[in-house]
Amino acid sequence: MTWQLYLSLSVLMFLEYAVWGAWYPVLAARLLGPLKFSGKQTGWIYGALPMACIVMPLVAGQLADQWVNTELILVAAHLVGALLLLIAGWKRNFATLFVVILLYSLCYAATIPLVNSMMFYHLKANNVDLGKSTYIFMWAPIAWALVGYFLTGWRWTFKTGEEGRDCLFMAAALSVVMGVTCLLMPHTPPARTGEIPMLKAFDMLGSANFLIFIIISIAAAGMMQFYFLGTAQFMQDNGIASKNVPASMAIAQAVQAVATLFLLGPLVARAGYKWTLAIGAASWLILYILYVAPKPRWLIVASQSFHGLAYVFFIIAGQMFGAAIAPEGSGASVQALVITSQSGIGLFLGTHLAGVVMDKFRKEGKFAWRPIFTVPGAIMLACVLALAILFKG
Repeated sequence: MTWQLYLSLSVLMFLEYAVWGAWYPVLAARLLGPLKFSGKQTGWIYGALPMACIVMPLVAGQLADQWVNTELILVAAHLVGALLLLIAGWKRNFATLFVVILLYSLCYAATIPLVNSMMFYHLKANNVDLGKSTYIFMWAPIAWALVGYFLTGWRWTFKTGEEGRDCLFMAAALSVVMGVTCLLMPHTPPARTGEIPMLKAFDMLGSANFLIFIIISIAAAGMMQFYFLGTAQFMQDNGIASKNVPASMAIAQAVQAVATLFLLGPLVARAGYKWTLAIGAASWLILYILYVAPKPRWLIVASQSFHGLAYVFFIIAGQMFGAAIAPEGSGASVQALVITSQSGIGLFLGTHLAGVVMDKFRKEGKFAWRPIFTVPGAIMLACVLALAILFKG
């Protein structure tokens, strides 16, 4: 892999996740605080992106495989998305803000599989082992963490945190940069096979092995929402100061970056996708076991590393698995199918399940965390067993 290709694809990966990381982790504070939205309303706004990920990756994958250059779709989606983010920054009514965020999510959801498919396309075209993609994937958690630290510094300097709309404006600015950058990306034409790539991707579900992978992806990715929705409050309820929660959770991104760079490629090469995915699912299982068991505060903080490992060895490894088995000319469509399973159906169903479970075990404003985290723990145990017994890799 040439340095020019590596830098181009790394910048693409960095900006894609910087845009997401700028607004998604912190918008809830604006919704629940200055805008006085209810928890249910906040949940619907946060559910907009998973909803969009059910449909748009499939549409974008079909376009990129058959009709339109990938880089042109990325340019259009990010520039339109930037405008919608600016509009969202000034909306205060729930209904109108939800519509704008949903429209934005439709744009952004289209780009997630295309960044992956562009990377895999050029790695294959240059006869580069797909395992080298880990050196590019590592920029995703780095971007997510750095943009969060930058936003914190911005708020300390310019005192913009009270209203909280600055996260949307920052994401809009990054979207413009991403759109312009995509114009400079390597030429990535559609295969134009005359077939329907999406049908080829769905035909893969006829393979029992791939179908098992997709079902487990939906279940395991959905259980991430217990982590995202519950961890911050869980930490505070266990005596960790709210100001220390973001830095504590950022351990996951640090471990994710290191594991992506140094561990993922060698693990896939030696253990194969079957056991790499099983280790990823087992990492979430260990996390929830630690959440359920009595523990000191330092162990809660240290346990964040298991989320980072799980994301690398299951989510990223799953996307690599999809690229490895994709039929010729349907790489974007297969990536779209994997993303739809993980970030679409999985996160959408997981969001609502987590909400129901957390409401059920909440009394007088306090959460009973042990039964709450027992639910994802039990489901992750089933996923680990299914991978070990049924999945052939």
